[in-house]
Amino acid sequence: MSHEQQRWQHDFELPSERGSSRIVLDELLAQLGRFGWEQSDIFGVHLAAEEAIVNAILHGNQLDPGKMVRVSCEVSSRQVQLRVTDEGPGFKPETVPDCTREDRLDMPGGRGLLLMRSFMTTIEYNDRGNSVLLEKDLDAPPPSPCDDGVDEAVQDSADTGAEGSA
Repeated sequence: MSHEQQRWQHDFELPSERGSSRIVLDELLAQLGRFGWEQSDIFGVHLAAEEAIVNAILHGNQLDPGKMVRVSCEVSSRQVQLRVTDEGPGFKPETVPDCTREDRLDMPGGRGLLLMRSFMTTIEYNDRGNSVLLEKDLDAPPPSPCDDGVDEAVQDSADTGAEGSA
């Protein structure tokens, strides 16, 4: 690959309507394939990216046609970064209850965040909670077996019945 082809970067502006995530996902998946990513890694990035974009459209912008979702993508042979930003009020990810707890298995909320944490190396939210950075680094060490990705604050909020938007 030439120097220009060692990294792909693109910014998207999506309407807040069902199905618009395909605009990003089709190109993102094609680029991951072009850079030689394994199918299992492409699958995980696909799930995490789709979840983040759909959450922004449905929960962040609440399908408001006057609001846009911005997605910035960067792909190389060993790393992918996506930033998904909506125009909604945001949320506090630490208040989303742990969906794997026995008393929460039949309740909505939290599964998308769990998927994103499971497949990506890094998940970071801005202070407002309306923008998330997803990163998959193929050179990063695997998570430790005792790291279940559940924060103590999430456990505590589940005890109080707090609901999240994801």
